[in-house]
Amino acid sequence: MAKPVVAIVGRPNVGKSTIFNRIVGKRVSIVEDTPGVTRDRLYSSAEWLDHEFNIIDTGGIELDDDDQLLKQVRQQAELAIDEAHVIIFIVDAKAGLTPADEEIARILYKSQKPVVVAVNKVDHPKQRDAVYDFYALGFGEPVPVSGVHGTGLGDLLDKVAESFPEQEEEDYDDDVIRIAVIGRPNVGKSSLVNALLGEERVIVSDVAGTTRDAIDTMLERDGQTFVLIDTAGMRKRGKVYEKTEKYSVLRALRAIERCDVVLMVLNAEEGIREQDKRIAGYAHEAGRGMIFVVNKWDAIEKDERTHTLFTRQIRDHFQFVDYAPILFVSAKTKQRIHTILPKVKAVAEQHALRIPTHVFNDLLMDAITLNPPPTDKGRRLKIKYGTQVSVKPPTFVLFVNDPELMHFSYERYLINKIREAFPYEGTPIRLLLRKK
Repeated sequence: MAKPVVAIVGRPNVGKSTIFNRIVGKRVSIVEDTPGVTRDRLYSSAEWLDHEFNIIDTGGIELDDDDQLLKQVRQQAELAIDEAHVIIFIVDAKAGLTPADEEIARILYKSQKPVVVAVNKVDHPKQRDAVYDFYALGFGEPVPVSGVHGTGLGDLLDKVAESFPEQEEEDYDDDVIRIAVIGRPNVGKSSLVNALLGEERVIVSDVAGTTRDAIDTMLERDGQTFVLIDTAGMRKRGKVYEKTEKYSVLRALRAIERCDVVLMVLNAEEGIREQDKRIAGYAHEAGRGMIFVVNKWDAIEKDERTHTLFTRQIRDHFQFVDYAPILFVSAKTKQRIHTILPKVKAVAEQHALRIPTHVFNDLLMDAITLNPPPTDKGRRLKIKYGTQVSVKPPTFVLFVNDPELMHFSYERYLINKIREAFPYEGTPIRLLLRKK
C-alpha cells in the first residue's frame, strides 16, 4: 500500500529544509542561512501519530544557469504539484507576503490539491500577528510554526494528515509476487517490461521520461502469477522534467513500497551513476528483495573479461546490497530475458523464508563460539538467545545484556553466518536487539 506524498514548497530561504528536518526527525537536508543552499531534492519517510507518509524537500531546485527566481519557483511548485497528495506551502513571517509567494499561490491554486500554509519564523508569541497577512493567499487558516524551535509542527501535521487520501487496500492474492521495475530514466525499464510480457503493453520511446505513471500489469508463468509495477521515467512536462532526473526517485519510492522484489535496472552503455546508488539505497532500506538487471548488454563490445569487470564494478559501488544477484540481459534482442522471472520467484521465496527458532539458536551459538563478541571498555556483549519475528525481509530479534555493546562489524559477522547456513539470496536480513 503506497504512502501519501507530502511536498514542501516555497521560495528560497523561508526555512523549507529546517522544517523538513524537523518533520523527518533527523538532520537530512543541508541547512545554511543562504538562499538556495539545498543542493539536492530530498525524500524521506516520516510519520505522525498513526500516519506514515513520504515527504519531499524541494528547496533550491537549480534548473537554470540564469538566476530567474520566479521561474525556478514556478518549476519547483509544478514538480511538487505533479507528485504530491498534499502540499505544505512555507512562507516567512519576518519577510511578510511577497510577490513570489503570490506567484506560487497562483500555481498551487490551479492544481486543486490540498495546500496547507505554514508561516515560518514565528519564534515568539508576539510575532503571531504576522500570520494574518497570509489569509490573502486563499488557502484557509495559516499555521504559525518555528522551524528553529520546533513549535507549531504538531498543528501543522494534524492539518496535513486531514487531507491525506483514503488508503485503498490492494486486492492481490498472497501468493502473487509483485515486482517493481526501478532505475534512472532511459535505462530501458519499459522495454524490459514489454520483453517480459512478450507484447507491447507499455509505451516505449527513446525519450527519457515518457511513461506517464506507474502501471500494474499481471502475467502468469509456469503457474505463478506476477504483477509488474512499471515506474519508467517521470511524467513528461516540458523541459522541466528533462532537467530533473533525480525526481524519478520518488516514482521509484512509491513502487518499492508496494512490491516484494525490485528489479534494479542498470544501463550497460552508461555504466553506474550516483543516482543508481540512491535508488537502490531506498529499496535496501525498505527491506525489499532485489535483483540487479544490467540492460542493453547487447550494445557494448565485449571480451572474456567484460562480464567479470562489470560484476566487480557493481559489487564495489553497491556494497550495501552485496546479497543481490546480477543478471545481464538485453530487452531489445530478448537475450537472457527468460532468466528474470525464475530468479524473481527464487528471491521472493528467500525473502519469505522462516527459520525454526531451535535451528536459529544452534546457528547463533556456533557463531558465538567460533568468534566471541569483542569487549568494549571492559564489557562484553552477551547474546542469550534469538528468534525470527518476521519475514519480507527476514527479521531476527537477539536478546542481549546491553544493545549498546553490539558493534556493527559483529552484527555484519552474524548476518554473514546466517547467509552461510541459509541461502537468503536477494534479500536483506534485519537484526533487532532487545535487552534481556
